[in-house]
Amino acid sequence: MNSAPPALADLNADELREMVTGLLQKVASNTEKIKADAAQIQFKQALIDKLTYENAVLKRLKFGLKSERMNAEQRSLLDETLDADLQAVADEIALAVPESAAAQEKRTPKRQALPAELPRQTFAHEPESTVCTAPGCGSQMKRIGEDVSEKLDYVPGVFCVHRHVRGKWACACCQTLVQVPVEPHVIDKGIPTPGLLAQVLVNKFADHLPLYRQEAIFGRAGVALSRSTLAQWVGSCGVELQPLVDALKRDILSRSVVHADETPVQMLKPGKGKTHRAYLWAYAAGAHEDIKAVVYDFCESRAGANAKAFLDEWRGSLVVDDFSGYKQLMGDASGQITEVGCWAHARRKFHDLQLANQSQIAEQAVRQMAQIYAVEREVKDLSCEERLGIRQDKSQPLVQTLYEWLVLNRQKVPEGSATAKAIDYSLRRWRALTRFLEDGQLPVDNNWIENQIRPIAIGRNNWLFAGSLRAGQRAAAVMSLIQSAKLNGHDPHAYLKDVLTRLPMHMNNRIDELLPHRWSAG
Repeated sequence: MNSAPPALADLNADELREMVTGLLQKVASNTEKIKADAAQIQFKQALIDKLTYENAVLKRLKFGLKSERMNAEQRSLLDETLDADLQAVADEIALAVPESAAAQEKRTPKRQALPAELPRQTFAHEPESTVCTAPGCGSQMKRIGEDVSEKLDYVPGVFCVHRHVRGKWACACCQTLVQVPVEPHVIDKGIPTPGLLAQVLVNKFADHLPLYRQEAIFGRAGVALSRSTLAQWVGSCGVELQPLVDALKRDILSRSVVHADETPVQMLKPGKGKTHRAYLWAYAAGAHEDIKAVVYDFCESRAGANAKAFLDEWRGSLVVDDFSGYKQLMGDASGQITEVGCWAHARRKFHDLQLANQSQIAEQAVRQMAQIYAVEREVKDLSCEERLGIRQDKSQPLVQTLYEWLVLNRQKVPEGSATAKAIDYSLRRWRALTRFLEDGQLPVDNNWIENQIRPIAIGRNNWLFAGSLRAGQRAAAVMSLIQSAKLNGHDPHAYLKDVLTRLPMHMNNRIDELLPHRWSAG
């Protein structure tokens, strides 16, 4: 039992001071804790309010949309985007405010049974031991029943139903019940296996098949999966995969050389039925860095502030074209971001001029730049030190000769001519173009990231536009993982299937193990 507190009258002055000091310290400690808890509650409430508002707006757009503003095909594309956004917002709200099991059970929708004609694989889940482990018992348990759940799997081209049979074992002596627990899934209580989810994601973000086309394809295989259901799966997967994309971004920004580029993408303004030009930015570790990885960032504009926000406190060598949006990064007060120019862009100016009017000056410029690229092919697979040594020995004289030739010919061509503009482009950026001669880790051009932009250009012809900012950001995240998997020689379907299988039980502090450049089939 706790002893009764001493009477104040029995305490001397020193003991009173000690008691008061202790009480003040407790009050101060509790006050700080209350303030911290209040700040956390305020932040969570602000997040919940933001997501609740976004959820209400999305529902209004989905159920109050005026069909006359868009044709049927356009509207179906928007509808699948809204369904995916609604599911993503719902998942984020669930993470912020976990519901009780009863509330989740009540919200679980009734679904139709999976087609009986589909082939089925049965997976038995039984306890390792059927001897009762209750204290003082040790009796042999008896099987009293089973629970059966079915999940829809997809091996490219073939649907199959996985039957999970979890036997129930009970002890007749002490009534103990044993059953293997249900494994966690990306979509709990849903019918899709990781294989089917991976197929939907690869179809949509690698093969650029909108969900309404996938709905038709699956229908021909005998399975009715509505595009709204597919969209909800896409939304949930986007939320679950985001921590992996964040880790991929951190890994790229831990390197000293980064490529950057951007490409326009049309984005629909929900409720207006019109599109405007948004941009998908791409960032990759340097071509000579020790990882192959790319991250896409979807933004509503081409403003340089977007690149600045993405790179944040990163410092190093940024390989870019002459787009003015990057200039504010180089003008940062810290001065720790160095611009590295792209010889491919400089060469392109002369190549276009040569094709347009058979310019002899352009032809000579292209020929001299080809010599620089010949050296780069020679040093491509060498170490950083070996590459730098050969560049200084072979490329340095070629670059100096080209510079003197450009300066000389600039004096001969008229001001404002196409030839003058091509020469001025190279001379104006000469410092950035020649930095590769000082560091063997720097690439000679920005072609590495331009190759990662190409799949986006192909996709634009299929999905026409991004249905919302959130949809564009989700697409950018999933495409980051798919394209990075391709760069590392992985089959995107096999990669995503394995990651979606392992992710629900994977520890957050080991998320880097699932990055495409570190992944191995588990």
